[in-house]
Amino acid sequence: MNAFSSRRGVLCLAAAAASASTTALLPHAVFAAGFPDRPLKFIVPFNPGGNVDSVGRLLAAALGPLLRQPVVVDNRSGAGGSLVANLVVQSPPDGYTLMVGSNGPLTINPFVLAKLQYKPLEDLAPVALVGTVPHVLIANNSLAAKSLQELIALSKKESLGCASSGVGSATHLTLARFSAQTGARMKHVPYRGGNSLVPDLLGGAVQLASMELSTALPLHVGGKARILGVAASRRSPLAPDVPTFIEGGVAGFTAQSYVGLLAPVRTPPSILAQLESASMAAIGSPEMAARLKSIGMQVAEPADRTAAGFAKLLKTDYAATREAVRIANIQPE
Repeated sequence: MNAFSSRRGVLCLAAAAASASTTALLPHAVFAAGFPDRPLKFIVPFNPGGNVDSVGRLLAAALGPLLRQPVVVDNRSGAGGSLVANLVVQSPPDGYTLMVGSNGPLTINPFVLAKLQYKPLEDLAPVALVGTVPHVLIANNSLAAKSLQELIALSKKESLGCASSGVGSATHLTLARFSAQTGARMKHVPYRGGNSLVPDLLGGAVQLASMELSTALPLHVGGKARILGVAASRRSPLAPDVPTFIEGGVAGFTAQSYVGLLAPVRTPPSILAQLESASMAAIGSPEMAARLKSIGMQVAEPADRTAAGFAKLLKTDYAATREAVRIANIQPE
């Protein structure tokens, strides 16, 4: 996922306050059976400062007091998150080593990396879904199109460049799906990350970008660029003036990035249940929800944030990604 602005200390302090207020909501079973009796580790598959890191640190700070053990965050980047996924898969299945996961290592890499050493849907057990960020199409202010339907029509008359955070990224695949469903003809322009494309979008080197709402929102609110549509089932409360793709005439179209917590698949069910219960309490607190919203994350609905809800999302996104990769004609490397 693309980078958010991160104030690590503020986020952690806020999350700690949130966790303190939700301790009373945590079932006694979380403290049963001697687990945990030592610090836990969250391994984040990207460098510090991005949205996955920010969300992981918020959750870690909130879970520590609830589980009565420190939760240490360990950043290890490489291979689009696959190095961390493989590391967690091979870790002892005892609940002490967990992965903060997102689209790349969980539902994209299986289709774009030729020599993946793990199977995400088989080797990792979902613990809880923290939240999602819908994707958007955002345009340079000089673009004549003011809606998705105008964009589709314009793309068939003029050569339009649309940026994304890279070949095979979640936002690239969203663009591929959009083009296939609508017949829009846009040239994909890949960048190294969502923030890196912003200067060219504002300067007009590319007319459009497919990106996460959290990255696009400050540009839209500040009048520097215009979001044409948000790929969600309903309008975002962060941008209530922006119609959904569905409202814009693209039937049933949704696309998002997500962040959740996972464990090695052979972790005992009792420990997985304890971790799920603690995560649910942390994510569901008003303070935690406010902090997640402030960094552009839409908190998962109660049924979706459960282990079963997260597993359902992964299965659905896995199938959608397979089709998007086929449409984009991306060959595994």
